[in-house]
Amino acid sequence: MLCQDVHQFGQKLVRRRLLEPREGFERPKAGHLNTLDLVALGVGSTLGAGVYILVGEVAVYEAGPATVICFFAAGVSTLLSGLCYAELVAWVPRPGSAYLYSYVTVGELCAFIIGWNLILSFVMATACEARAWSYTFDSLIGNHISQALQEMFSLNVPYFLATYVDFFAFVLVLLLTGLLVLGVHESALVSKVFTSLNLLVLSFIILSGFIKGDLHNWKLTNQDYSLNTLNTSGYSDISSLGPLGSGGFVPFGFEGILHGAATCFYAFVGFDVIATTGGEVPNPHRSIPLGIVISLSICFLACFGVSAALTLMVPYYQIQLESPLPQAFLHVGWGPARYAVAVGALCALTSSLLGTMFPMPRLIYAMAEDGLLFQGLAQIYTCTSTPILAIILAGSLTAVMALLFELTDLVDLMSIGTLLAYALVAFSVLVLRYRSEQTLSKKEEIDISKHEASPSEPVPEARISRILKTLWFPTSTIPTLKSGQIVYGCASLLVLLLTILSVILAQWPSQVFSGDPGLTTVTVLLLLLITGVTVIIWRQPKDPAPAYFEVPALPVLPLVSIFVNVYLMMLMTPRTWTQFGIWNAIGFLIYFGYGIRHSLAGNNHQ
Repeated sequence: MLCQDVHQFGQKLVRRRLLEPREGFERPKAGHLNTLDLVALGVGSTLGAGVYILVGEVAVYEAGPATVICFFAAGVSTLLSGLCYAELVAWVPRPGSAYLYSYVTVGELCAFIIGWNLILSFVMATACEARAWSYTFDSLIGNHISQALQEMFSLNVPYFLATYVDFFAFVLVLLLTGLLVLGVHESALVSKVFTSLNLLVLSFIILSGFIKGDLHNWKLTNQDYSLNTLNTSGYSDISSLGPLGSGGFVPFGFEGILHGAATCFYAFVGFDVIATTGGEVPNPHRSIPLGIVISLSICFLACFGVSAALTLMVPYYQIQLESPLPQAFLHVGWGPARYAVAVGALCALTSSLLGTMFPMPRLIYAMAEDGLLFQGLAQIYTCTSTPILAIILAGSLTAVMALLFELTDLVDLMSIGTLLAYALVAFSVLVLRYRSEQTLSKKEEIDISKHEASPSEPVPEARISRILKTLWFPTSTIPTLKSGQIVYGCASLLVLLLTILSVILAQWPSQVFSGDPGLTTVTVLLLLLITGVTVIIWRQPKDPAPAYFEVPALPVLPLVSIFVNVYLMMLMTPRTWTQFGIWNAIGFLIYFGYGIRHSLAGNNHQ
């Protein structure tokens, strides 16, 4: 009896939604977003604090002029995730993003975990942009706001909370929440206006960097650093100089580039907002993949160009962290231009704020509609056709986070939730492409069982031979139930192997690359196992039905995406993992206390 209860409980955790048909389903009538709207939404939600503020931190402490390489690596890894998103959105163009894909492919518990952590990512990203907006505006007016708030509302608990409560960021989030309540069309229009201004300012920064930049700033030496230490008049004091490292183009070595790429990853977070608009786009099969790829391409060119311009204009150890780009123009003698750059930063942060807030209520609505969150959150306000309770909840939670937490804590928590979602989307691509939509027929089952139990050969040897033959030489050219199970099992094993490899490379990189016998042997064995399992997946039959968009080089590119995302997660600090664990503990209480009993999967899903 106990075993039966445990089995039934386990079945509830892995029950899946039926795969929606590619044609013929009904979409809400409220949405009228075209490809240009999606590109504006994706670019607007992505190009924010990462390109205007974090670029300075990466250049000063992690990579120097090699920041351009960091952005290239982060951009390529994000593009891989974007391609996986594009295929799955084209296959299942419904609201819900990675939450829905995991529900279709992996099961209910995993879907809840991904959806719950995507909510965390969107909340933290929006709060981060609000804090950055507050910092930028405060810097523009002489830091009067922060000084006043520190005097009146200092928290004096710097380890857990911010040093002061930021009421400015709090009010800003509430104002944008009200804008989202008005509806999709108004939000998209505002996003397009601010995104256009942002791209104009970034183009000006890039052109200015190539005009006023000096290639010598990419090959600085100890002598240059000593001269700046002795004479810093007109720019900064001695204490504001960052470390020199070893000088040159890569002053902090290969390890610095890796950590810089992990930080630069934040600059590309936001494109997945496009994947949540599946129910509001007339032609999602074409518009959403195009919107994702075009948005990421524009964001990569902008980040790459801005990082190159900044490190050409200013020696990397002289970059000011609070406002790197405006101070760079002051450094090269174009003082008035810094005001235009500051205005552009405010426009970028405004559109990024709106873009990161946009998917939150839609994700909450999708989970509430499925019964995994409180179903009252799925109510639609008829005047604007928006989920008003979900918007208010998301906005209120974000406002509190922006009020109380520091920028760095918000960035790390946002990144770890997003990386987890990206890794699962890549996993879902493997499962869906090789998945069979029907079980084996009676005749096939009889034929296989007869072959496996043939009396002419010993049963154990025959079974082993049959298994190996099925793995390397599948008998069917179309996916079957067995081939789908093989891919699912192999993909799960690969995730485990890639996680172990990521832990080794993140914790002991120097020992591995220096040839430590133990770690190098383990790494080589892991790579051999990963290669073998990948070949097994590659040999299995894929779905022959034509797709609207497909990830190239399957299964290699999705596996590379999984590895990169898991590796970046392993670089997070223990403090971030602790906060991440607390958030998920709250989620499990909601799921096991409410969601598992009210989920619609029991009646409508398989």
